[in-house]
Amino acid sequence: MRFLLDDEHREFARSLDALLRASDTPAVVRAWSTGDHGPGRALWSRLAEAGVLGLAVPEEYDGLGLLPVELTVAFTELGRHAVPGPLVETVAAAVLLDRLGDRHATWLRGMASGKTVATLCPPADDTPYALDADMADLVLVVTGDTLRVAESTGPVQPSADPARRLSRPTGGTVLAEGPHLRRAAAYATDIGTLATAAQALGVGRALLDRTVSHVRQRHQFGRPIGSFQAVKHRLADVLISLEFTEPLIHAAALSLASASEHAARDIAAAKAAAGDTVHLAARTALQLHGALGYTDELDLSLWIRKAHALRTAWGTPPACRARVLTA
Repeated sequence: MRFLLDDEHREFARSLDALLRASDTPAVVRAWSTGDHGPGRALWSRLAEAGVLGLAVPEEYDGLGLLPVELTVAFTELGRHAVPGPLVETVAAAVLLDRLGDRHATWLRGMASGKTVATLCPPADDTPYALDADMADLVLVVTGDTLRVAESTGPVQPSADPARRLSRPTGGTVLAEGPHLRRAAAYATDIGTLATAAQALGVGRALLDRTVSHVRQRHQFGRPIGSFQAVKHRLADVLISLEFTEPLIHAAALSLASASEHAARDIAAAKAAAGDTVHLAARTALQLHGALGYTDELDLSLWIRKAHALRTAWGTPPACRARVLTA
């Protein structure tokens, strides 16, 4: 099994990186955190034009089909640039609706084009909170064997990441129900978990890059602190963890693409590793930046906060390990 990305995947990643570098994502994140979704919706449209949102939508609905490897490539870049919004939830919702039949073509086409922002309460999550439900065009909630479209949401709840605005959907109309829904929701959960793992990987890489740049510039005792052996060891630990996590994520994507019976296990293993890795990267970045790391004004805080949120989103490390053991 190949774990390395091919030239097309690398070019896709480079094109997304260039798009996001030109979009001033820190400013977009800060605006999103205050409830100003205008810059974020504009970026959302550009991502749709780049094909990101069509990676989980079938071709008959103007998407590119479900492409798990490309999905992980895209979400790694989204995490690297801390892009806000229910991107994971939208692709998971698209997969869920597709599995329920062709009655939802309008929504699926809207998701692929970026005109419809969807959010979905993680079906396996015990806390019924939806990400950015206050601005989403479609809010889906799975409860047992029932899928409903929420009619309203409660007040926004505090989150470790201010750009991840959580609220509790209420009311709604039943969209589908029955045993087939549980299977569709399980598959959508796998997609959401895999995309979140890739997003966490991207956040971890951004934290490492920013920390390496900082320790090269900051001096103590007349030397860059990056030349100190203890600092090198901390950064090496993060790099090794990232390098071990990336092939797990790509292997999980390949398992999903080939409909392997072990796909759910592989995805859970990748998410557990990604959660631990991004947590290590955030702790290391915070320590090596010293007092600067605690300031909201420093852009680094946007990635540190996202790291803590992504570690537990769509499956905590203990829950994912338990899933691996029982698979």
